[in-house]
Amino acid sequence: MGDPNAKYQSPLTSRYASPEMAANFSNNKRFGTWRRLWYNLAVAEKQLGLGGITDLALDQMKSNVDNIDYEVANREEKKRRHDVMAHVHAFGLVAPEAAGIIHLGATSCFVTDNADLIIFRDAMDLLIGKLVCVISDLAQFAVKHKDLPTLGFTHFQPAQLTTVGKRATLWIQELLWDLRNMKRARDDLGFRGVKGTTGTQASFLALFAGDHDKVEQLDQLVTELSGFSTCYPVCGQTYSRKIDVDFLSPLASFGATAHRIATDIRLLANLKEIEEPFEKDQIGSSAMAYKRNPMRCERICSLSRHLMVLIGDVLQTASVQWLERTLDDSANRRISIPEACLTADIVLTTMQNVVEGLVVYPKVIERRIRSELPFMATENFIMAMVTKGGDRQECHEQIRVLSHQAAAVVKQEGGDNDLIDRVRACEYFAPIKDDLDELLNPATFIGRAPQQVDNFVANHVAPALAPYSAAIAAKKPAELSV
Repeated sequence: MGDPNAKYQSPLTSRYASPEMAANFSNNKRFGTWRRLWYNLAVAEKQLGLGGITDLALDQMKSNVDNIDYEVANREEKKRRHDVMAHVHAFGLVAPEAAGIIHLGATSCFVTDNADLIIFRDAMDLLIGKLVCVISDLAQFAVKHKDLPTLGFTHFQPAQLTTVGKRATLWIQELLWDLRNMKRARDDLGFRGVKGTTGTQASFLALFAGDHDKVEQLDQLVTELSGFSTCYPVCGQTYSRKIDVDFLSPLASFGATAHRIATDIRLLANLKEIEEPFEKDQIGSSAMAYKRNPMRCERICSLSRHLMVLIGDVLQTASVQWLERTLDDSANRRISIPEACLTADIVLTTMQNVVEGLVVYPKVIERRIRSELPFMATENFIMAMVTKGGDRQECHEQIRVLSHQAAAVVKQEGGDNDLIDRVRACEYFAPIKDDLDELLNPATFIGRAPQQVDNFVANHVAPALAPYSAAIAAKKPAELSV
């Protein structure tokens, strides 16, 4: 087979992807699914009275579904330039009794398109299973830190306080929307069914001697045998490539969510308030030994960008399908759709690894609050002075002067914010000196953040995760290979 390191390998599978998602897009899964579809078609045709299909033929087909001789298939494809007929030939060699009835009445898209729909649905099941685990872990993080005040940021400039847990609910809310979108896309997937070369079912009508009812029964029976309740009512040679757009859109949208969350964590890591896990022997930089780079979140951002742009491939493919079909969709779809699923899988695994090991540094957060809170508390100072008989406008002017003096110390001298010391030393503010500590208590600046976390988790997160309780209970720690 040669040295695998002597040729290009996709890092999606060689470095990052989970074994289960890589297996879902493997040749074994694809061509094994083709054979199951041929078997289902033969079973249904025989059940509806079509002659020439023996029990022995069905037994041979069933027992050889996964017995694929790739050398035979590859040799035949090189000769015929047709992958489906190459695998019809290879299947017939191991199921000789069925060789004459494999693919009977069908067109290539019977196996290629229907197999894709099965594989896509299985891929989405894997992604949803991982997404709910990420949401569950983040919800626990939010509840744990719901009362921990932290400086809010707008425009990445200091703003009013929030809590670490409340900030996490902003991430969770977007992930819940992603869960909704993925589930809807998964449940909306239908089956192409048994439609023939241009979607008219003419070949099957001929097989059943013009019996329209039997053709309709065949379509429904093969659909059900293949694990679907419904098939698309009409199609050309392929199912509409609009379905691929609907399938990939939630993944692209999730890519935006993942990028946003990972970017937030990277920003907070720079502030040393929150960090992704950093292993004992991990190296952050080959030159700067002290560094703790957020490589996991950087990987999430990098792959999420790739995930977001893949939607362009399926949009363009859907837009240029001529009449009943053209073949210029095939090569593109072999790359874009598996890569989208593999990339989403990698991002989710990495996100789970990050969330499971998020480290919070309360003392750093507290120090940053102390440096900014005096300016934010000035409105409280004014209100407190007014309640003790002060004049609002005069108080505002006193605060303005002291604030500008303190800001000059911070910006021009590089000193600490000494506004509170200036307020304490100012005779004008003597009436509230004893109240300053309480007026500066961070817990009084977080509004309803803790209550919002509790309400959000109880009323929105828990109901959304309830159908997946078994998957969440069976969750294992996410490990990265590199």
